[in-house]
Amino acid sequence: MSHALTIGDFSKATHLSIRTLRHYHQIGLLEPTDVDPDTGYRRYATEQIPAAQVIRRFRALDMPLDDIQAVLSAPDLRTRDHLIAAHLARMEDGLARTQQAVASLRDLLEHGTAPAAIGHRSVQATPAAAISEDVGVADALLWYQGALGELRATLAAQRIRADGPAGGMFADELFGDEYGRATVFLPCDGRVRPMGRVTPSTVPAAELATIIHTGPHDEIDRAYGTLAAHVAEHELAVDGPLREYYLIGPGDTADESAWRTEIGWPVFATGTTG
Repeated sequence: MSHALTIGDFSKATHLSIRTLRHYHQIGLLEPTDVDPDTGYRRYATEQIPAAQVIRRFRALDMPLDDIQAVLSAPDLRTRDHLIAAHLARMEDGLARTQQAVASLRDLLEHGTAPAAIGHRSVQATPAAAISEDVGVADALLWYQGALGELRATLAAQRIRADGPAGGMFADELFGDEYGRATVFLPCDGRVRPMGRVTPSTVPAAELATIIHTGPHDEIDRAYGTLAAHVAEHELAVDGPLREYYLIGPGDTADESAWRTEIGWPVFATGTTG
């Protein structure tokens, strides 16, 4: 036999606030067994306590309410377990990113910016296969990975060999406005036929102040900061997109700690080459 609890008693039994219980009722996640039509008072069955406890624990794991609803209404155990496993996997990914961010912040606070070698390089105009599009900064990394894969596949299909590491050029607007022109290119010694997004291009000549960033791209802002400070203090910056050259990247190894990216900041010619 079911016994009813007032919303106040059900709140005490489940440690869910009355406000929260009312919200769960409104969205259909946890509906009371009875609502008085005259007073609007809600009453809950004791059998609903376990469901409320499950919801509370899922919320403690930051599971969205829609996902909790899907779990509770799953037609079978396999579907339910799949939904829970998917959320746990997202939590693990988020935890890994949090741990990485915490480690980076702690290192920055404790050690500051470590001295880094600044180089100079005169880049000659270079024929290349390229993909150039306007992208949002939030999507830039995924866009770069997809564009680079398409470039490599196109060169392979046309039996053209890459003649150096892949690179990228990024307009000022991509940084300042979070949306702007991005170009990924692969230098090559053969004439590329347009295919899909890939077009033949010439990477313009430039004089660059450079720095090497070692590690995942999530941490690349620190190298950018060091290079920008050097250019402001010791160089004469000129207009032109910033450049990156992917000396070792995802296509070479899955070990992010081994990635090496050369960043180039356009500067007035110094006569130094590298």
